[in-house]
Amino acid sequence: MNCEVCQLKELDVEHFEIREVLRCILHTILFHRALGLVRPKDIDLELFEITYVQCGDVELERKIDEKIDQFIDRVEKHPNKKNQICLSFFEVKNKQPTWFTNKVERLYWEQWYINLNVAQHPKGHSGKSNSSKIVVDPGAEERTARRAALEASLRDVLFQIIRFVNEKKDHIPPIPNLEGVSFPYEITISRFCIWNGNVQEDAPNGASDYAQLTTEARPGCLILSFPALRYVVQMTMLPVNNLC
Repeated sequence: MNCEVCQLKELDVEHFEIREVLRCILHTILFHRALGLVRPKDIDLELFEITYVQCGDVELERKIDEKIDQFIDRVEKHPNKKNQICLSFFEVKNKQPTWFTNKVERLYWEQWYINLNVAQHPKGHSGKSNSSKIVVDPGAEERTARRAALEASLRDVLFQIIRFVNEKKDHIPPIPNLEGVSFPYEITISRFCIWNGNVQEDAPNGASDYAQLTTEARPGCLILSFPALRYVVQMTMLPVNNLC
């Protein structure tokens, strides 16, 4: 199966902006891959003059927030590193079981890589001295310019998503007979990040003693399997020219 990959534009964010930015991007992608009847809900961002649409599904919102919490926890444990989160859509296929494989197989047909560079800035000034006199914050103008640049970049990412879903349609599989508002999907925090054509290795998020690291027959493809949790994270290292 052909798996289309979209590497979204890198965003420079501060820690307090991560949640809003990831919610906006993840919900926008999932809304455009929604199935059947949804209840569109407009969401106005608090930090930016941007409105996006959610599917209006409580369980979907819960899963996204849970993954964002994990992502933020990883950022706090590994500061000063670029971070990448992947949203993958897949088909579930039954196949003949063997000694080494399960009878259920995930066939990935679309992957979205969200790239964040989390800046580590010192805490801002309160704006007042001990004598209660107003103090001009020399960094205020710089922060305003940075926020405007991030807002423009986030808009670029949203347009990138819209262009991709409008141009890439042939790879979408038949609608599955499953409950839920979306195609089957998973959200993972990549162990291997692709930055400017280079593969950056980091410790897997939440890895346990039960983690099994195996190499698949296809070159450049790694599988990180957690059998106790029944999760499989597929990380495919693609050449840059295959990315959108």
